[in-house]
Amino acid sequence: MKVTKEDYHLFKPLLFSIGYRMLGSVVDAEDIVQETFLRAYQSSEENIKFKKAYLCKIMTNLCLDVLKSTRYRREQYVGQWNPEPLLLEKLQTFDPSETLIEKEGLSIAYLRMMEHLGADERAILLLREVFDFPYSEIANIIGKKEENCRKIFSRAKQKISRVEGESLNYEKNTLIINRFIEAFQKQNMDALLELISENVTLFSDGGGKVTAAIRPIVSFSNVLSLLYGVIKKAPEDFYFEIKNVNCQPAVVIYMNGKIQSILSFYINNEKIVEMYITMNPDKLPIH
Repeated sequence: MKVTKEDYHLFKPLLFSIGYRMLGSVVDAEDIVQETFLRAYQSSEENIKFKKAYLCKIMTNLCLDVLKSTRYRREQYVGQWNPEPLLLEKLQTFDPSETLIEKEGLSIAYLRMMEHLGADERAILLLREVFDFPYSEIANIIGKKEENCRKIFSRAKQKISRVEGESLNYEKNTLIINRFIEAFQKQNMDALLELISENVTLFSDGGGKVTAAIRPIVSFSNVLSLLYGVIKKAPEDFYFEIKNVNCQPAVVIYMNGKIQSILSFYINNEKIVEMYITMNPDKLPIH
């Protein structure tokens, strides 16, 4: 039995979720989902017993090809690289970008840490930790022995262990961000010190398209100086909203009637440890 249109609607959300987490790009993930189904439709295999595993194998290997290809190398990227923010507003719609969001591995901090992993490490970690695939299926998808997959998974876990303490409680994190905004607006340094780590780091992604800090901004005073500098230069129609981005509260900033940037947070032990401001227009939703 070949892959059908019904299979497309059934498995598209899962495939998108794998692709987005592996690549950190909505556009690339959507493109590879289409390519996966195209290849499946054109396949000469008449009897596909386990369609989910079959499609996941194609999707994962296409993502691995992209990760390993020269066009996806980050060496040429100008400044810091942040994953493309996934703005989740209509949670009730059946859209691939808005399903499976309760799973792990979707926060900007987690996706950013994925950049420290090799392509195979990234794939095996996601398939095992996020999507709970058995090692036997992972071995088949990746084309490695089960024992090797277990070792690669263990190594990958160690590399990203720093984000394991991340708070993923949406309600609590929203309260912290609201308190941060209020203290920031009032320039209440005592309150800000309670909310922000002294060694906070801000990663600013402009991609060479707009002005952004090329290197990470480190320390409480430096990060706040940068943020206050940005606000001072903002136009009169500047405003912001707190929205669901990658299943976590983030500050969506509007200038000149459109989204100018998205500020996301890594919160640990009720303190903001890292901030990620994405300003590259190619990565921002069009509204």
